[in-house]
Amino acid sequence: MSAISGILMGISFPYTGSLFPIAFVAWVPLLFVEDYISAKRYRSGKVYLHAYVAFFFYNLVATWWVYHASLGGAIMAVFANAAVMAIPIYFFHLTKRYVGRKEGFLSLGIFWIAFEYLHLHWDLSWPWLNFGNTFSKVPELVQWYSYTGVLGGSLWIIIINVLVYKILNNVIKKKETWRIQTPLFFITALFLFVPIIISLFSFYSYKSNDSKTMDVAVLQPNLDPYTEKFYLPLEEQLENILKLAERSENVDLQMAPETALAYEFYEEDATQYPFFKTIQEKVKNGRAEFLIGASTRASFNSKNSEASRKYTDGPGYFESYNTSLFVHKNEDYEFIHKSKLVLGVEKLPFLKYLPFLDQLAINLDGASGTLGTEKNPKVIRTEKGIIAPVICYESVYGGFVAEQCRKGAEMINIITNDGWWKDTPGYKQHWSFARLRAIENRRWVARSANTGWSGFIDDRGKDVQRSEWWKEECLNQKVQLNSELSFYTVHGDILGRTFSFVAVLLLLFTQVKRFKTKILGDNRIKKSV
Repeated sequence: MSAISGILMGISFPYTGSLFPIAFVAWVPLLFVEDYISAKRYRSGKVYLHAYVAFFFYNLVATWWVYHASLGGAIMAVFANAAVMAIPIYFFHLTKRYVGRKEGFLSLGIFWIAFEYLHLHWDLSWPWLNFGNTFSKVPELVQWYSYTGVLGGSLWIIIINVLVYKILNNVIKKKETWRIQTPLFFITALFLFVPIIISLFSFYSYKSNDSKTMDVAVLQPNLDPYTEKFYLPLEEQLENILKLAERSENVDLQMAPETALAYEFYEEDATQYPFFKTIQEKVKNGRAEFLIGASTRASFNSKNSEASRKYTDGPGYFESYNTSLFVHKNEDYEFIHKSKLVLGVEKLPFLKYLPFLDQLAINLDGASGTLGTEKNPKVIRTEKGIIAPVICYESVYGGFVAEQCRKGAEMINIITNDGWWKDTPGYKQHWSFARLRAIENRRWVARSANTGWSGFIDDRGKDVQRSEWWKEECLNQKVQLNSELSFYTVHGDILGRTFSFVAVLLLLFTQVKRFKTKILGDNRIKKSV
């Protein structure tokens, strides 16, 4: 039954089944398992074990495609992520066992949302499988994410699962009739359909009041990352990108994908490189400003961060970056570094405390080891408006993108390289999550991928244009800019922050009750002897 729960979660996830209604009952078998263990008074560790089984299958079904980039990374992701996802289920069981049944089921949502929030903010962060992402393929049903963010969707799933479990438990175990469950059916229907009705109304009625627009072109050069992107000469790749850009001369902004300039160069010497001068000249002589991904370095006299590496042939340090390079019309330029790094590829966890781990990095040519990052999210002020440069994995982090929008971004601009995963659900899921960033912040999304899906998503999360897989493309679109701030943009993951605080208090209270129960139990044994 634990395995069934995990498989149901997996096939409800976008593009590994996309059967999103199943998410509302996927937890039910696992809840019956927990109840059985509780009834038999088995040790609490059994709950953790069965939860681990469930989330192992969830991770396996939903993210098996990671193995194309790294078999070791895929194994680590599935096994390790399942281990941390099982923890809130274990905490729920303890609260239910030592505090009370009703309090336990109430704690399930609290512990889970706290976990998903914390999973966004620590060194082992991997929020790809946060349950709220399940609805990314049906944005018309979750327009209220502009208030709650993805965590609201996760809570929605948990509430419905608990109510369905309650109904089935009453009928199967307590032998109650279906008719008696009428009040529970009514409550379940309210929790299920009211958010959908509100969302549909919002989807068909929402319209931005801002009249500003920007003509944008997204380029998809379609280079194989395993045989071309990091092997062909830089000049040849840049020439192909600029030829592709010629299909969209009459635009305000052109976007080329992550690490389109794949060979590292020093930022302080940028204008000394012929290819850099070529880009500046192209922007100066055309109408469009240019956003392009690059691999860059910077030098330092002393250690700048955990990502700093000492030169082996001289004094000083350097850092490598995954970078957004923006070239302005006046030939000015700016570098903005990726802040949310891919675990195992672009960063090693806990490197500050375990520096030897740097030798264990997965090498994917374009990035290996721990890269440098920006201290805070940044935006770019163009001639026509303010944009949020988002590099690849950063687009999975709703709070990160919301902070860029709070700083004035009127459009979300994602550059990525999804070719590592080949033609699998990976790049489709990644595109799908961008829809949620659009809803949360009520911003259009322009997305340039090396290959995968490039295109445009409107401020309701609806696909406007989308490229084909494994095809060279240049797509143009008049994008609606928006300076209005949604509730989520202003407040971020307030649900996660609140539930995290409550979860800590609840866990402390549970441990006190658990301790008292054990002490009382020991005293009873002594008295009986």
